[in-house]
Amino acid sequence: MARVVLAMSGGVDSSVAAHLLRAAGHEVIGLFMRHGESSPATCDGGAGPAGSLPIIASTPHKQGCCTASDAADARRVADRLDIPFYAVDFADEFGRIMDYFVEQYTAGRTPNPCVVCNNWLKFGKLLDYADSVGAERIATGHYARLETAAPGESPALLRGLDGGKDQSYVLFGIARSVLSRVMLPVGGYRKPEIRRMARELGLRVADKKDSQEICFVPDGDYARFVRRRSSDDRSGEIVTTDGVVVGHHEGIESFTIGQRKGLGVALGEPRYVVRLEPEARRVVIGERHELLRDELTARQTNWLVDPPVAPLDCTVQIRYRSGPTPATVTVLADERMHVALREPRAGVAPGQAVVCYNGDRVLGGGWIE
Repeated sequence: MARVVLAMSGGVDSSVAAHLLRAAGHEVIGLFMRHGESSPATCDGGAGPAGSLPIIASTPHKQGCCTASDAADARRVADRLDIPFYAVDFADEFGRIMDYFVEQYTAGRTPNPCVVCNNWLKFGKLLDYADSVGAERIATGHYARLETAAPGESPALLRGLDGGKDQSYVLFGIARSVLSRVMLPVGGYRKPEIRRMARELGLRVADKKDSQEICFVPDGDYARFVRRRSSDDRSGEIVTTDGVVVGHHEGIESFTIGQRKGLGVALGEPRYVVRLEPEARRVVIGERHELLRDELTARQTNWLVDPPVAPLDCTVQIRYRSGPTPATVTVLADERMHVALREPRAGVAPGQAVVCYNGDRVLGGGWIE
């Protein structure tokens, strides 16, 4: 059995993950990653394990994920399960993710901070923390699975058993070399089973709602968040695809590719954001068919298998909640790839991830250019 550092968010999934790991005989250390304001007091009246980062207090805070109220929920679960628990201040690291979020929106792209958080924090800094306390493995409450076909092989990352909760898309960026140290205890269960286990364990988070917003924007107002952190003027014109000015906007950060509602113009029939032009500060809108794309390129690719040397037929997913679509993927130079979609798809947005699959297995992915 192994010593495992588990990322605990205060939600039901990571809470049951703690139980499953402990029931399997592992030594579990719960770690809560805070991005908000810290307090000089500690959660447990003492310091963390040798080499750990500063502990911060569990104090009331607005709801979301990674807030102090969530830290309090996670701490109660840890107490109930009798495992050590530490809340660690990762404000600087979260600041880097927030900067990325703002930079992407101001550049006319649609960011995915959850993928970046996984890459930089949950499978980056979390691993560093595990090394500092002598832990062999790290774990999270993501709905995805890891399977190893033979000893010495890198595990295969698979979709979670619950298709409605599958989170393999947001894990494509994990370094292949790290997979052998990762554990995903809830990936082989369906969400109702996880909630049932939590109730049987007497955990107060059994019926806690899943977080639907980005943790550092709990009210969901992305544009206001961006404007608060960047004072540049990004207001401009709303134009049709043939160049006709039909309105004005306060900032391109309020728009994303495929958006239909909240455009601020009424043309008698639905219009969608088909393109953002950040340098000209223009939002270009058009009809739905103008959204369709049958190819894309992606950069900063990460492969969890040996990169294909020839064009590869597979399926790809272009958004977290979009379904898989057949495609042919060709690896390009400079960690890029070209994706030819068999059927045109709407919502291909620069800044989002495109993830390649063979059945349920994640092959790799990259960031849409």
